Amino acid sequence: AWIRGRGQGGTVPAGVRVVRPGTAAYWTALARSTYHVGDTAGEAEGLVKRRGQVFLRTRHGTPIGHEGLDLQWRPAASGAVDFASLLRAADTWDHVVTANRHATLVQERAFPAAYGVLEYGSPRTDVYLRSTAGDVAAARAALGVAEGHTAVLYAPARRDYVTPQPRLLDLERVVLSLGPRCVVLALGAADLPDHPRVVDVSAHPYVEELCLASDALVTDYAPLMCDFAVLDRPVVVHTGDWEAYAAARGTYLDVRACPPGAVARSEDELIDIFTTGHWRGSRSAQLRAAFRDRFCPYDDGHVAERVVRHVFLGQDPVTLPPVVPREERSPAPSAAVVRDVLAGGSRHP
Repeated sequence: AWIRGRGQGGTVPAGVRVVRPGTAAYWTALARSTYHVGDTAGEAEGLVKRRGQVFLRTRHGTPIGHEGLDLQWRPAASGAVDFASLLRAADTWDHVVTANRHATLVQERAFPAAYGVLEYGSPRTDVYLRSTAGDVAAARAALGVAEGHTAVLYAPARRDYVTPQPRLLDLERVVLSLGPRCVVLALGAADLPDHPRVVDVSAHPYVEELCLASDALVTDYAPLMCDFAVLDRPVVVHTGDWEAYAAARGTYLDVRACPPGAVARSEDELIDIFTTGHWRGSRSAQLRAAFRDRFCPYDDGHVAERVVRHVFLGQDPVTLPPVVPREERSPAPSAAVVRDVLAGGSRHP
């Protein structure tokens, strides 16, 4: 059974039974299920874990900003977080899936409980290793990205301490500066301009498809950068308000010191990185490779398989399929790479 609220159409795989939150079918499914899988820190209010149930938790991403109990000292970002309820929920977890050693250490610190940590990678990144050039073309066509255009996914982190969300970049100026063959896919950005090449994709049900369709990612402190790095495509980090974000939210990483690509401290620097080609240059590729080694060590397209074999099939961890070495992985090629290959050119760095 798949729990889905209203307004979430198109996000359910074929062949599963859909239940609505709060209905009798929903509570029956929760009570009778052997396995309960989710990616939220809390549980449904009133849910009591019965004997024999197994709770499996995945994560929203590799943590950059503070979370869990670490938000106790960040009142501007914690809002109405009920830390006692959070701890009670953590006590019900049997397994938590983490992407890397950094995520494991943060998980154990911010959500202390007796669960087991499965440091296996991020299951949602499997699609990046299993998709083809045809899948990339289909994703771009569905978003209306014209052939020959460069698609830049802009995905800033949410500012919990600011209401409403601030406009961090003038996207109309950015897209005009990058030229007529560039389109910006804006995910979660505020105050978007009315421009045909700035597309609001915040309501898109699959962030993985947005990543597949994009030639590059621009973000600041969003965990999405760790997932996107699995694709081995350029990432540019915009850190214009680093001091404010670090002071209000708190951070586990200084993304300026270990970035997945070029770092822009201002809008002007961001535009310069793209217009000069630095966004896909050799230095950016070197930074991305080091970032992938640190934060994507297990994302080889078989993460979900390892989790299923261990949790649902009861296989011993030592018998699980070995992790494919990074140099042997083949992520879905970007449209720009496909164009280069078809034109007889070399692959972008």
